Amino acid sequence: MLKAVSVRLYTSLLVLVGTMVLVFCIVNVLPGDPALLILDPSSATPEMIANLREQLGLNQPFYERFGEYFLHVLQGDFGKSIVNSEPVLQKIVEHFPATLALTALSSLIAVVIGVTLGVLSAIHRNRWIDIVARMVGLFGISMPTFWSGILLILIFSVQLGWFPAMGSDGFSTLVLPAVTLGFVGSGFIVRMVRNSMLEVINEPFIVTLRAKGLPGRFIMYKHALRNALIPALTMVGVIIGDLMAGTVVIETVFSRQGIGRIIADAIMAKDLPVVQGVIFFSAIVYIVVNLLVDISYTLIDPRVRRTG
Repeated sequence: MLKAVSVRLYTSLLVLVGTMVLVFCIVNVLPGDPALLILDPSSATPEMIANLREQLGLNQPFYERFGEYFLHVLQGDFGKSIVNSEPVLQKIVEHFPATLALTALSSLIAVVIGVTLGVLSAIHRNRWIDIVARMVGLFGISMPTFWSGILLILIFSVQLGWFPAMGSDGFSTLVLPAVTLGFVGSGFIVRMVRNSMLEVINEPFIVTLRAKGLPGRFIMYKHALRNALIPALTMVGVIIGDLMAGTVVIETVFSRQGIGRIIADAIMAKDLPVVQGVIFFSAIVYIVVNLLVDISYTLIDPRVRRTG
């Protein structure tokens, strides 16, 4: 058990360092001079370009810039915004709670809808409930989030007036964005839970329990569902990361404050330190979520503990 957790912690640290290298390379090794990308070449003077290159550290060799950035990140310094000189970490800390609330509620919606429909689909295989559940799952996977978000705004905000169309003030403004993201995530969970349930239902121990005369509903919810949810748990960790990435589009569509909106605005303003910092921070959250899922997976499944 301790060995399995230690291996996953070590792997997560390697992934974290690799992510930092990758993000830094993508942002800093792209073709073109970042100073000329940020400033208007037609109006910027050579002094302005030289000052910005000095501010961004572009005069230093690549390995020195990366080493300096790495040491600053270890001290909790993600740099400063070029637009308003505000510390990047401060911007993230101020806006992350709104993104966290959106991701948490959309994940809850995805799990509740996905597990419920996945179980019903497997139990009632090839019946109308199965067909409806699979159609809902396929619909959730296929719909672009910006399209479904606009559709929900037109129905529940413009036509019915039940929820605000935009903003980030209060729970009512959280409902439509969370439903939009959660519905997408539920599509993947429906498929995973359905396939896992169908595999478990045909396992020999389920056949044995039936032969002993135990009630079918007891077998399904007490034994089959518990085993079927183990692989689905890993999928939930991946989906939470995808939902967090989806906030870039959803927070823009619904005009919500959050780190997704920050990175969208930073890309438009060519604010490279903010782009770099938010991407790296999101990678940290994604790695931590998957680490927690791996540890919980180890706690639930004894076979993982034995194999390490």
